Amino acid sequence: AYYGVKTLANIEELVAEKGRALEVETEFYQSNHEGALVDYLQSLTPDVEGIVVNAGAITHYGLSLRDALIDSRLPVVEVHLSNIHAREDFRRHSVIADIAQGQIAGLGWQGYIFALEFLADKLKQS
Repeated sequence: AYYGVKTLANIEELVAEKGRALEVETEFYQSNHEGALVDYLQSLTPDVEGIVVNAGAITHYGLSLRDALIDSRLPVVEVHLSNIHAREDFRRHSVIADIAQGQIAGLGWQGYIFALEFLADKLKQS
């Protein structure tokens, strides 16, 4: 299995718990539809200070998602549960990678924790 055994709800709880420990508020949004993701990003309030994104297959072609992430003017960390660079050729290209602060791929659900830790540290430094 490429994606592990934890459910999305399990991962969200683990990330929220880590957020509380880091004293940062977390919010979660999931959709399989690029337009819904764009709408969500465009609705973010000014108190949002960073984005952890796992765009799934949209990673490889989602130019409107890319544009919405750029327009947010927020630091972005791209996360993938599986190592997209060790999979099929078409999965190795990300339209998000070059606009993100970094990309975490292949570390399973823990990648979200590492992304949150990075953003929390970045925010404390600024």
